[in-house]
Amino acid sequence: MHPAVANRSHRPIPFGSTHDHAHGNIRCRACRPSTVSQALVSLKPQRALESSLRDDPATGSFKNQHPIRRVLMAGAAAVLLPVASAVMLMGQPAHAAEAVIAKYEPMDALKGKDYGKPRMTYKDYTMTPSGLQFQDLKVGEGAAPQPGDTVIVDWDGYTIGYYGRPFEARNKPKGSSFSGENKDFFRFVLGEGKVIPAFEEAVASMKAGGIRRIIVPVELGYPENDWRKLGPKPSTFAGDRALDFVLANKGMIDKTLLFDVELVRVVERK
Repeated sequence: MHPAVANRSHRPIPFGSTHDHAHGNIRCRACRPSTVSQALVSLKPQRALESSLRDDPATGSFKNQHPIRRVLMAGAAAVLLPVASAVMLMGQPAHAAEAVIAKYEPMDALKGKDYGKPRMTYKDYTMTPSGLQFQDLKVGEGAAPQPGDTVIVDWDGYTIGYYGRPFEARNKPKGSSFSGENKDFFRFVLGEGKVIPAFEEAVASMKAGGIRRIIVPVELGYPENDWRKLGPKPSTFAGDRALDFVLANKGMIDKTLLFDVELVRVVERK
């Protein structure tokens, strides 16, 4: 016998292998089936399983189905489950859907989805019913403003949700990006709606001489993410660019802002 011929103890090459050729039981390293071939062969149904499915295909349970079919059905279930959950959510009242996404920051790129960046809360800040968070750095001892009074404030602002970049400096401009003359104080009439809602709410409960730090969510900030529509507005070109880059961005950027507000003086309505 030729020495290349395998002995009787060797098992034949599995049926279906690409190397099941005229050599019969000849097995050499070059003729071993590949890992992919072995995997495909292992998925072939047994004869008894085939006959049982042919005999009564209508009553075959999921566990008796073709192995490949079981894999495909399991994969389809995994894909369809989130879709089914979303459809069920769409069928619920609007407030139920809002409750799912209320804990995330609104981002244009994630509209309609139930995930994103979690909304941050800070334990050392006080949160009002509107969602504004504030902390008094200095409690004022002067007059408290009333609706219709003119308030004179100094302020600074930061894109706290995006790397904490400053877009306005309090008192004197700081750094090369804010170079220039000392800025004028910002003034507005309380209750006229000329400033963002967060500013109105924060200043209304302050006293002259006080300094308050506020964390402003999107809904209490600039309307339609346009800082040009309401005050306060940056006093430098660098501040304009820094704020506009965040607010006008349609991607996944957190637009939460931080302000330090100093109530310098209150001018009573005449």
